[in-house]
Amino acid sequence: MRVLWVTNDLPPRAGGIQQFVSNLLERVHPETTVVLGPAAEGAESHDAAVPYRVVRHRRGIWPTPGVLRTVREVAARHGPDVIVLGASWPLGELGGALADDPGVPVVGLTHGLEAGLASAGLGRLVRRATRHLAAATTISDWTEQRLADHLAADRTVRVPPGVDVDQFRPSVDGTPLRRSWGIPDDVLLVGCVSRLVRRKGQDVLLASWPTIAAAHPDAWLVLVGGGPLEGALRRDAADLDRVVVAGEVAWDDLPACYTALDVFAMPCRTRLLGLDVEGLGIVYLEAQAAGVPVVGGSSGGAPEAIRDRVSGRVVDGSSQEEVVGAITSLLADAEMRAAMGRAGREWVERRWSWEVIAGRFASLLEDVTGGREQRSLD
Repeated sequence: MRVLWVTNDLPPRAGGIQQFVSNLLERVHPETTVVLGPAAEGAESHDAAVPYRVVRHRRGIWPTPGVLRTVREVAARHGPDVIVLGASWPLGELGGALADDPGVPVVGLTHGLEAGLASAGLGRLVRRATRHLAAATTISDWTEQRLADHLAADRTVRVPPGVDVDQFRPSVDGTPLRRSWGIPDDVLLVGCVSRLVRRKGQDVLLASWPTIAAAHPDAWLVLVGGGPLEGALRRDAADLDRVVVAGEVAWDDLPACYTALDVFAMPCRTRLLGLDVEGLGIVYLEAQAAGVPVVGGSSGGAPEAIRDRVSGRVVDGSSQEEVVGAITSLLADAEMRAAMGRAGREWVERRWSWEVIAGRFASLLEDVTGGREQRSLD
């Protein structure tokens, strides 16, 4: 099958959606796939190393006449059987034109943003963007429920993010990375690995840290990632003891980021009247695959990525009291941390591995291109 992806979310840009897209690209017909993505720093080395071909647009990938012309030019050379949009909104606005020329089925992924639009009373935008799609995907129960009355695609299929359980595993050595952050080997380490934006809750972690640190004088906090909040977080962290704002790390170092930790914490919360919401939370799954207990916020579909009180804790991410309570209780109990780490690893292996999820997505593409009879993929 020949596949053409059109996406604004593509490595080497960092982020959960970028990783989601990258993992599907690497596992579903990579040798016969072409991706149209945005220009990005470091793109040349990234594109040379992947098994699919990447065409970089000089600007971002948005539903503009210029992007439509480029998509059609690439399609004319590649001859795709199906086109996949990395995000249904706003790229779904191209769906009708692409269904006419090059005249192949168009599939769109949805994430937390589309569900946020629906929750904020803007479901008409999602409906308009999906009205010409052969299929749309959803990532969680929460997003599917919010989108149920607004997805106009011919069919809807659950394709959640997954985890490479061979890459993210407890045996990865995180000690060198911890040392590079200036953190001693023999202390407890709480960490967040994510984009530095308000929804993720790093600001709440910093506000909560003095109370946590008073209860656990041997504990440290590290914030890993980049984003628009980085400057403000560095300023706030400068007045705190045993806190490191590490910045971004290479993709290959992500597994070690998790195994360097004793507790992973990202107390996400919904913002902007529901527009800014966590669709699921890949980082929770990666941390659990690495055998690390997690503390996550109750925003959107995030609770679906955590087995509350089994592999971690779900809290109100806007409540410092709940964040403090969950983290301090985990730091105080090594046996509980170990048990939750084992439970999380087993759960991710069974339900969230990329092999299972990529197979589901491949079946969807076969269905929309007539490769097999339609069947339930849930």
